[in-house]
Formats: sequence, C-alpha cells, structure tokens
Amino acid sequence: MGVAQINVREIVLDILLELSSQKEYSSVLIAAALDKYDYLDSKEKAFIKRVSEGTIERRIQIDYVLEQYSKTPVIKMKPLIRELLRMSVYQLLFMEHIPAAAICNEAVKLAKKRRFQPLQGYVNGVLRNIERGREKIVWPDRRRDLAAYLSVRYSMPIWLVAHFSESYGEEACEKILRACLERGPVSVRLDERLPDKERKSLLAAWEKDGVKVQAHPYLPYAFRLQNVSGVRSLAGYTEGRFSVQDVSSMLVVEAAGIRPGDTVIDVCAAPGGKALHAAAKLNGTGQVIACDVSRHKADRIEENRGRLRAENVSIMVRDARERDDSLVGRADVLLADVPCSGLGVIGHKQDIKYRVTEESLKEIQVLQKEIIANVIEYIRPGGILMYSTCTMNPGENDEMAAWICDTLGFEPVSMAGVLPAALGEAAESGMVQLLPGIHETDGFFLAKLRKKKSTA
Repeated sequence: MGVAQINVREIVLDILLELSSQKEYSSVLIAAALDKYDYLDSKEKAFIKRVSEGTIERRIQIDYVLEQYSKTPVIKMKPLIRELLRMSVYQLLFMEHIPAAAICNEAVKLAKKRRFQPLQGYVNGVLRNIERGREKIVWPDRRRDLAAYLSVRYSMPIWLVAHFSESYGEEACEKILRACLERGPVSVRLDERLPDKERKSLLAAWEKDGVKVQAHPYLPYAFRLQNVSGVRSLAGYTEGRFSVQDVSSMLVVEAAGIRPGDTVIDVCAAPGGKALHAAAKLNGTGQVIACDVSRHKADRIEENRGRLRAENVSIMVRDARERDDSLVGRADVLLADVPCSGLGVIGHKQDIKYRVTEESLKEIQVLQKEIIANVIEYIRPGGILMYSTCTMNPGENDEMAAWICDTLGFEPVSMAGVLPAALGEAAESGMVQLLPGIHETDGFFLAKLRKKKSTA
C-alpha cells in the first residue's frame, strides 16, 4: 500500500530542490534517491532519472521558455514553484509520450500538496499556455546572435559558449555543445591479457543478455556498451575481466610507454582506472604506487584493485601537494590526472556547467601548478610525466604543459605511432586535446613529457 502512494514526480522535485543548494552534485543526489527507492519498478526509476537529469541539463532552455510565459521572472519565483515548473516544462517539451493534461494536473496537485494552494492557478496557467504556444516560441535568431542561439539551443552558459568558440572555433564549438547533450554508451576496458577465446566468450555473454556491444575504433581492448542496466551484473565483472573507463583515460596509459619492471606512480589515482591499467601493462612485474588525498578515495582504489587482482599495486593516502621523501626519484612513469574544471565530462555531470566560473578556471590552475611542482621530484631523470585533465580549457591544458616544460625542465615526447592515427598530427607534438563531438571520447587532454637528464 505504501509503495503505491509514492509520487515519482515529488521525488524528482526534492532532488532538484536539494541540488539548488549546490552542496552536492546531481549524480550523487540521483543515485541516492534511486537507492532509497530501489523497490520501485524499473519504469518509475527510469522516469526519476530521466526527468531529473533532463531538467538539470536543459535548465537554460527551459528558463528561456518560462520567461516568455510567466509574468514572474524565473529568478523571483519561489524555489519550489521554480523547480516544479522547470521539471514540468521539461516533460512538455521533451517527453511527448506523456499527455500534456497529465503533466499539468500532476504539477497542480504537487503545488497543493506542498502547501502552495494560492499558486495552483498560476502553475496551471503557465504550463497550459506553454503547451498551447509551444510551436510559437520565439528562439534567439542564429544569424543575429549566434552565441545567444547556441546558449539557449544547447543549454550552455553563454560565457562557456564564448570560451569554446574562442578556443576551438564556431563549428567545433557547436559540435561540442551538441555532444554534451547526448547520452553516450558505457566505455569499458577489457583486460588485454585475456585469451582471444575468453574475450569472445565474454562479449557473446553480454550480447546474449541484450547488451549492444561495439568495438571502439581507437584501442583493441576498448568497447562501448549500450542497453546496460548495471555493469556489476555483467558477466566477468566480479572476476575482474573488465573495468569501466573512458577511452580518453586509457589513452594516457597506452601513450606512457610503460615497460616490464617499471615503477609507475599515480598521484591522483582514485578511482584507480589508470593505475590498474598500468598494472595490467606491467603484467605482474614492477610496481604501481597509487596515491590519493583521502581514505575514502583510497578505499575506492582498493575496491577495484581487489576485484582486478592487481597484486603489483600498492595504495597510499597522500596529498599530492605535500612532498613524500620516500617517493623521490622512484618513478619511471608518473601519472598526474590533476584536479580540473571538468568541462570535458559535462555530458556525464550536467551541473558542472552551472557551477564553474571564469574565476574558478584561474583558481584551479594555481592548484595544478602546486601539485605538479611537487610531484615532479618523484620522477627519475629521463622519466616520463603523463599530464592529463578531463577538461577543455587551454589554460589548464596546453598552456599548463608548456609551463611545465619552460619552468620545470621537461620536454614533450611525440606520441605518433602510439596513439591512434585518427588523432592526427597533434600526437606528434606530445600534447593532444580531445573534444566530444569531434573525437570519440570525453573532452580530455593528455601530454607526454620527459624529465630532462640535465637542466644545465
């Protein structure tokens, strides 16, 4: 009886209200809600996820529409009414299989239930006017103001539209924005050491369970999966046959040139994807030292290390800004996937685009320099630094790599012949910027830099 009384729209509303405090990311809030209401059927949970994510993702476009149909500006609305209207407009504009009358009626009921009876008529009026006038909505004119058009069309803050356009050009900018709204497949890395027969058996088991499996064009052990309800339930997960990892992250380890017997240090390792990939490259030889700033993050690495049975991986709780004398001069390869603005993973974490600011882009570079200036002491002369970020900001990427070379005694190393030919001439420079919509990965940057044996 209690289960039947659960209102899935109210769950969405509460997620959006909690998100407005900006104390937690949407992915965490949505996952917590789905876990709390795990007893709901799959369609109800899918609805919660779809409407929550979609409302957050399309907020700018939704607010643009609301401004045309509401006498009260969005910014002046009561928080609950604002989020209620946003989620309802999302359903009206992007979930056409739901009857408009049902969307409006449910919104009115929720307003009443949450003690906003005086605003029921307002909510109903705004939503029904939008439904009736949806074909007459006046969008920004692309020819007169391209930035405004792109901002509303792809729900991206206008300053970020300008940032991407200035950095990569207008054509690439629109491809990036379009890709940020697409739901990409799950990327997995199969253990490269799997015999061919076992690999084929694993892929066949996934397909038998209804998963669409596609080989990634960049790496032979990378695959893209669709129709996956949960990776933990896939054949081979418990046995450590594969890991969830974006191909951009795999490319870092692929390009590093790790050799048997090497010592690899990963200074910002959680959840452990690159460190464990490096361990597989070592194939039981050498060692990988995986570090991160907190016990919680170290435990995430440990969980994956145990599942993948990576015995040549040791885990340490270390702040990358603080020198550890025991690590000085030990690394043949140092992996530094430093904290960044995260602009390259907006497609996975929709609220990043609302949280990042022009000021925060500058602030994060200070932290990045502090980390790199410290951890380079761990690299032996002639050793390799693989610097990477999951962002699309030149200040954090190629400009940072240039600073490392100019200031700290490093030189770029060509990755041509190691990285896929599809990545073009950029690999030769030792620095590659990957862009969603242009490359078949998240937005990501990687640089291969060698520590000079003498800086004299």
